[in-house]
Amino acid sequence: MSNVTTTPRLRAFGSREVGPGRPVYVTGEIGINHNGELDNALALIDIAADAGCDAVKFQKRTPEICTPRDQWDIERDTPWGRMTYIDYRHRVEFGEDEYRAIDAHCRERGIDWFASPWDTEAVAFLEKFDVPAHKVASASLTDDELLRALRATGRSVILSTGMSTPRQIRHAVEVLGSDNIVLCHATSTYPAKAEELNLRVIHTLQAEFPNVPIGYSGHETGLQTTLAAVALGATFVERHITLDRAMWGSDQAASVEPQGLARLVRDIRTIEHSLGDGVKKVYESELGPMKKLRRVPGVVAEAEEAVLAADEAADEAVASARV
Repeated sequence: MSNVTTTPRLRAFGSREVGPGRPVYVTGEIGINHNGELDNALALIDIAADAGCDAVKFQKRTPEICTPRDQWDIERDTPWGRMTYIDYRHRVEFGEDEYRAIDAHCRERGIDWFASPWDTEAVAFLEKFDVPAHKVASASLTDDELLRALRATGRSVILSTGMSTPRQIRHAVEVLGSDNIVLCHATSTYPAKAEELNLRVIHTLQAEFPNVPIGYSGHETGLQTTLAAVALGATFVERHITLDRAMWGSDQAASVEPQGLARLVRDIRTIEHSLGDGVKKVYESELGPMKKLRRVPGVVAEAEEAVLAADEAADEAVASARV
């Protein structure tokens, strides 16, 4: 398939567009916080849909490929008892039946889903579904084989840049091509410290890749810094979500619980509406306070006249259209 957009800095996510001038695309990262339980995954989809998220995201691995061979037989304690690491990786991995159920539930709830494939077999697996995009996890940014496989799908690709140097990021963009990607600033610590988030990198990426939408993938605790990322211009936002941060799993502590997710989406929408277009103007709602409070009219009187003249012109245009 091929995504075609008319503006260089916009990317197609199914029927949606992501980029400047479009609503921030908010993704709830489920990852493996479902702990291998389909009911948990469906409940997290409901939470994301109820909060107003645009999508949920999973992680898809082929355990034998993604797990180093020398770790397969290492035993570890899990909620399902003591098992080898390779058995654990299979235990938390969904297969086609589960993803068919996930796909159907997302369609029912009107929310997108996609995933981070960690190997080329996982890419082929996800291509069985009409996902709006693919995601490259920060850990996979240096996997050229995976990047080439993702580019070949023709779908938009979200590239997270945690644990990566500027040179590595530039190389990954060259491999993927810059015309169909969204770059996400990220710090790959779980949870990430506020002093290591370095949100101004969003501006650095905007300057270096002017034709690429820039997003933010957060692993911090709290919501303020993600909101700050939106204020700095992030057009895509991703946060891990959980049913309960006390649940078993390495990502739970850096995840947002249901009430926090609802607040986050609500506040993102408020911020994006408040950012405006950057053009300073006198609003009609200011004319009353202007008359009441400003002792010396000066050039503001001209602004008032301009607003009134614009209103009259608009009324005349409407009247003409009706004739």
